[in-house]
Parts: sequence; C-alpha cells; structure tokens
Amino acid sequence: MNIAKTFVATLSLIVTAAAFASGDFKPKYGGVVQEVSEIQYEVVAAPNGIAIYVEDHGKNVDTKGASAKVSLLNGIDKSEVTLTPAGANKLDAKGSFNVKSGTKVTAVVTLAGKTARTIRVFVP
Repeated sequence: MNIAKTFVATLSLIVTAAAFASGDFKPKYGGVVQEVSEIQYEVVAAPNGIAIYVEDHGKNVDTKGASAKVSLLNGIDKSEVTLTPAGANKLDAKGSFNVKSGTKVTAVVTLAGKTARTIRVFVP
C-alpha cells in the first residue's frame, strides 16, 4: 500500500511540474501557443490561411527578414507552405489549405540572425 501511495504522489508532482514548465501563455489571435527557447509562437491555421505570431513574453518579436516552412498533416495527406513576414510580429500565407480539427502543424521558423526553431501543434 505504501508503494502505491508513493507512486501516486510522485506522479502528481511530475504532472504538476510539467504543467508549470509549459508556461501560461494564452492565445491572442485564436491559435495555439507553443513556447520554444523562451519565445512564444502562436500558430493560427485555417482553411484560407496560415499565420504565426511571434512574441517574447508579451512583446512583439520583429519578423522582418524571417521565414517559416509549415507542414500540414491530416492522416496520410501532407502539404507544405512557406510563410513570409506580414507585419510587426507575423508570418503568413494565404490560400486554400486542408485544415480541420486534429490537423498536425509543424513549422520551422527562422528569425533574422537566429537559429531555426521547430514548433509542433494540433489544430483544436
């Protein structure tokens, strides 16, 4: 019985630590936020366009000179698109995309003068 209690207590601590480690960044643009190397990327994927907003703890990160390559995966259906700067902290592409709930979005974002970062999210 003691082993079971210890296991449950340990598991609770691990889950709690993981929740706090992910940060508490709420979406501002209707997308999904993921933090990578202290930078927050909000991925907004819709059938008519893909956008990524970049912030550093609430402050816009300049996307001038940046680029992103995005892969959309729905089962075995895969498509790719390149995003270009479209404002102060935004990269985007307009068009027709197969985006629905559960679509896996993988983006490789390269900010000017920085190392490329990979962001992975699922469309809710």
